[in-house]
Amino acid sequence: MNNKKKILVTGVAGFIGYHFVKKLLNLNYEVCGIDSINNYYSVKLKKDRLKNLFNLNKNFYFYKVNISNKKILRKIFNDFRPDIVVNLAAQAGVRDSLKYPEKYLKFNIIGFLNILELSKEFELDKLVYASTSSVYGLNKKLPYKVSDPVDHPKQFYAVTKRTNELMAHSWSNLYNVKTIGLRFFTVYGPWGRPDMALYNFVDNILRNIPIKLYNYGNHFRDFTYIDDIVEGIYLSMLYNMKKLNKNQITTDVSSKPFTLFNLGSGRKTSLKKFVKLIEFNLGKKAQIELLPLQLGDVVGTTANINKTKLELGYNPSTIPEEGIKKFIDWYKFYKKLDY
Repeated sequence: MNNKKKILVTGVAGFIGYHFVKKLLNLNYEVCGIDSINNYYSVKLKKDRLKNLFNLNKNFYFYKVNISNKKILRKIFNDFRPDIVVNLAAQAGVRDSLKYPEKYLKFNIIGFLNILELSKEFELDKLVYASTSSVYGLNKKLPYKVSDPVDHPKQFYAVTKRTNELMAHSWSNLYNVKTIGLRFFTVYGPWGRPDMALYNFVDNILRNIPIKLYNYGNHFRDFTYIDDIVEGIYLSMLYNMKKLNKNQITTDVSSKPFTLFNLGSGRKTSLKKFVKLIEFNLGKKAQIELLPLQLGDVVGTTANINKTKLELGYNPSTIPEEGIKKFIDWYKFYKKLDY
C-alpha cells in the first residue's frame, strides 16, 4: 500500500518536470501530470519524455491542459485531490519574452494565479514552484543570495517569475498557503531543451554550423546538472515548513509559511570552458562566431547556496566535466548517432 502523499506536477513534458516526475515514480509516488505540450520547441521531444513516464509506472496520470485554463484545472484538482503541487509549468526562454510578452503574461502570471487560488481552495499541504536566477537582473554582487534585492530585472521573463514570488508571498501572508520558490540556475543535462546552449552547441558543431558566442564569449554561468536540480526540488517538497493555525493572526512576515531557495551548483564556469568541454567530448572543434552582448542578457551568474544546504540538506555534486559527457552520450543515443 502506498501511503505517500499525492503529488500534482505541472510542466511534466518539460525538461525539469520530466526528470522530477521520473524520480517520484521511481519512489512509487502517485503523480498527476499536467502539460500543454505547446510548440515552443520540439513536440516530439516532449511526447518522447511522456512516453518514458507512462512506461515507468502505472501511478502516473496525465492531462493535456494549459494552467491558464482555471475551469479544467479545478476539475483536475477536485478529481485527483493532491496533497502537494509542484508548479514547473511556464513559458520559458529569456529572449522570446522580448518578442511575445503576452504569452508570458498569460502562462506565467495568470496561470500561476490559478495554481495559487486552487492551492488555497483545496487546502494543499504545500506549493513548490519554479522561479529563476534571472530575477537577480542587474545585480553586480556575486554570488547571488536569496536575500539580495531583486528590483531591476533585465527582461520580461524575469519580471513574470519575480511576480510569481510576490504573488506567492501574498497568498502565504493572506491565506496561510505554504509556498516554496526555487530559483533555478542554468539547468543542463540529458533530455534538455533544444533552445538552450548545450543542446544548441552540440547540434551545430556536429552539423558544421558555427556556434554563436555573445559578449565575445566572455559569459560565465552557474551551470547546474539536472539530477542536482531534481534532488533540490524533492528536498523542497519534503521540507517541513511551520504553518500558522487558521485562527492565528499576525503581522510578523517572517512567521508566514513562505520561503525561497537558490538551486545552483555554487560554482561558476566560463562559456569558453563549457565549449572546450563540449569539443573534447565530441572530438571535434567548433566553428565560433563572436558577437556583442545580446539585449536582455546578463554577463554572469553564480548561486550562493548556503541557505539551501543548511535548511534542505542540498548537496550538488555533478561537475560540468561529468554532466556534459552524460548529455552528449544521451544526445547520440536519442539521435541514433554512432560516432
